[in-house]
Order: sequence, then C-alpha cells, then structure tokens
Amino acid sequence: MTLNYEVIHGLDFTAEEIADCLKREGLLSLELEFSKICNLRCIYCYANAGEALPNELTLSDVKNVIDQAAELGAKKIILLGGGEPLMYEGIQSVVEYIHNKGLKQSVFTNGMLLTKELAHFLFDCGVSVIVKHNSNIPEVQDKLAGVKGAFNKIQQGFEYLIEAGYPHREGQLGIQTVICCQNLKEIHQMWTWARERGIMPYFEIITNQGRAKEHKELKVTNEEIRKVFEELEYIDETRFGHTWSPHPTIASFTCKRHLYSCLVNSQGSIQPCTGIDMPVGNVKQEKLKDILKKSSVIQKLRNIYSNIEGECKTCEFAFDCYGCRGNAYQITGNYLASDPACWLNKKAKKVSPPHANPPHICQ
Repeated sequence: MTLNYEVIHGLDFTAEEIADCLKREGLLSLELEFSKICNLRCIYCYANAGEALPNELTLSDVKNVIDQAAELGAKKIILLGGGEPLMYEGIQSVVEYIHNKGLKQSVFTNGMLLTKELAHFLFDCGVSVIVKHNSNIPEVQDKLAGVKGAFNKIQQGFEYLIEAGYPHREGQLGIQTVICCQNLKEIHQMWTWARERGIMPYFEIITNQGRAKEHKELKVTNEEIRKVFEELEYIDETRFGHTWSPHPTIASFTCKRHLYSCLVNSQGSIQPCTGIDMPVGNVKQEKLKDILKKSSVIQKLRNIYSNIEGECKTCEFAFDCYGCRGNAYQITGNYLASDPACWLNKKAKKVSPPHANPPHICQ
C-alpha cells in the first residue's frame, strides 16, 4: 500500500494546506470528545476517564459542532471520545453524519466493543481506526489498561477490523502506544510488526496529567526516549525506505495541530489540545468561530514560531517542530515554554545528563 508520508508525518496535512488555513483563520481538523465514560481505567489516561460528567454534549450538540467546523473549512473530524467513543450511544449516527458531509474521520478506540458488524460499518464509512495497543504481553497490557482481560478483548476487536478490510487507503488502521517503562523493550518490535502490515504506529510520550501523575512507575528518562526514537528512525530508514528527524513527542510525526485544529471536550469547552487542558470558551454559549478568533491562547499558538520561548525557539528542528505544548504546559504551567521533556533541551539535559551507557530506570 502506497502512503503519502509528507501528509502522515505532518499529522494529516501538507505545509501548503496549513498555510492557507492560517491565512483564512479557519480549521483543517477538529478533535471531538463525546463523554468521559470508559470501560477501561488506563493508568496513564490524560482525561481520568471512567464515568460520564454532568452536562456533556448531546447528539444535537455534537452535530452542531461538526457543522461549525465544516464551515470553518475542516476536512477531518477526530473522534476521541474523551473516554471510549464506542460507548457513546450516538456513535453510529455521528459517524454517518460526518460521512454524509464528505469529511474524513478517525476514531481512537480501545477496540473492546468492536463487533464484526461495527467493524464493517466503520470500514464502509471510510473511517480510519486507531486502536490502543500498548504491549504484546497480556499482563502488561492489562496492567496499563487497568482492567483484567483487556488484552484478549482488544485483540479480538483488532481481528474484526482486519476481517472487515483494514488497513485500506481510504480507511487506515493504526495502533496507539504510550511509551513507558513497562513496554520500553517491546517498542521496536511492535513498530516493525505494524510497518510490515501497513498499519500506522502512533507511538507517543506520556504527558504528566490525569492518572499518569499518580503512576510514577510509568516514567522514562529523556535519554531513554531519545534512544527509542532514534532506533525507530533507523528501522524506518533502513527497512521501509523513509526518513524523519527524531524529536518528541510522537515518533515519525511532526505535531503542528495548534496551527489548524482545536479540541472540543465532552462538556463543550474549547481547548488547544488534550495536553493544554485550558478552556478558552464553550460551544454551548458561543460560536466556535468567535471563540477561536477572540482567544489570545489560540492566537498565540497559531503564531507559535514567533511566540515560543527558550530553547525551542533556536532549536535545529525549529522549522519543523515546536516541542510538545502539552508537556510544556503540564510541567511548567506555561504553554509557550520550551518542552522540558525534549532531550534536545539543554536545560533538560542539566537535570538528566546523558551518559555513554545511561542507566535504565525501569524496573
């Protein structure tokens, strides 16, 4: 299967599309939560998902937000759920609504609720599906998911997607993996397995928020992350014929979402992204267009290359990366600060100096 790696590594959109979006002050994508309800209790969950919150978006609210995003030029809707999107009663109605509007869509799911029928439905609607897959070891997967038996159910859901026809050019299949102590030694194997099958590996660093704050055993050092990213880049270059520059926060991807996207959380609040959980308005009270235009936070992020501070501003990768804004916000309280989790950050290196053979802190 031939893939457009310029688009993939830029998280869906080309430089020309992003420049046009900035010029017209619109959107290219929208990240959308439905509800915080979830059938897992992942120990790294950014949202502390589990139970539904009061005053969450109704089906009518969700469709209205999609309409507003489309009016702003959005080409893709990313269904995060907030918790597990397949637990949302109106999920099929939402998927059909997006499909009928001619928009692309992706759903991030743990896959446990997938059936043969639902997998075929998603495939027929051209939905790209990204399944949580943190380990090939059942005990490790279950530990990270916070629920016994999660591994087997996730695997079954994944098999239903394969049977339905995934991966396909019009409906990509991916695995979402958080890089942590528990799976550090497996990362290169899972990456290779996915690449060999045309499955998109979406491997990311954990941001220090939600339940991750309570589970310090997840943490890996900046130097360990660097080594993992460089190993994955080497695998991609030597085995699969494409290159990318190893830098946080998602391996092989360059996150530029703040230039063209935003998040609507399950209660209607607008956030720059999941990592910057700083509400700048609410779609139940104002139009999405007005919120984006008047928010100083959104506007500063859309001009991030001028506003970013510290090491990130002069980094050798500054033309293609501005660090993880979620990491910066969660660790320093400043969403414009340099990314403290980046191994290229000199100040970070002073805290965790590199060694020729750095100690592995994971037990």
